[in-house]
Amino acid sequence: MVPEARLEETETGLVPAGEGWFVLNAREAAWQEDALAAYCTFEGERRFPQIGINVSVLEPGQSLGRYHAENAQEDFLILAGECVLIVEDEVRELKAWDFVHCPPGTAHIIVGAGSGRSVVLAVGARGLPDQGVVYPVSEAAAKYGVSVEKETTKPAEAYAGMSRPAQVAYREGWLP
Repeated sequence: MVPEARLEETETGLVPAGEGWFVLNAREAAWQEDALAAYCTFEGERRFPQIGINVSVLEPGQSLGRYHAENAQEDFLILAGECVLIVEDEVRELKAWDFVHCPPGTAHIIVGAGSGRSVVLAVGARGLPDQGVVYPVSEAAAKYGVSVEKETTKPAEAYAGMSRPAQVAYREGWLP
């Protein structure tokens, strides 16, 4: 029988403290915020071993990261607002309830758009440790400020000059 994981209160919200199943409301979970977005991963000190999942809140112009291609599948569901998807150097407009599927190796990124905030659910398989992420140069992504200037496989280079995410508590109004 799989035990229930204990939820631990931190300064910024609840996090799972150990292995096991749990139920956690996104408004009560610990969040992170950086120049790109505010997001909740639902993870504690240990990452989920098979999939990553997060809810991100994007203001217009904010993004889920840099334009990149991973060695594992990623999927996205726009829960609220409007976004722009840059995929394989093409631009697509997205609205609430649009679903995006990216097989391994698909170059992509999502940017908040429209006149208000958007909420995006992201789910991704954990990749193979010896085959990481590629951050290619993209003319389309550069127009939104989310392309690297020189292709790299090193996240530290792709995100150079950006501060590390800050641990924050959920802010009322982030989620619909």
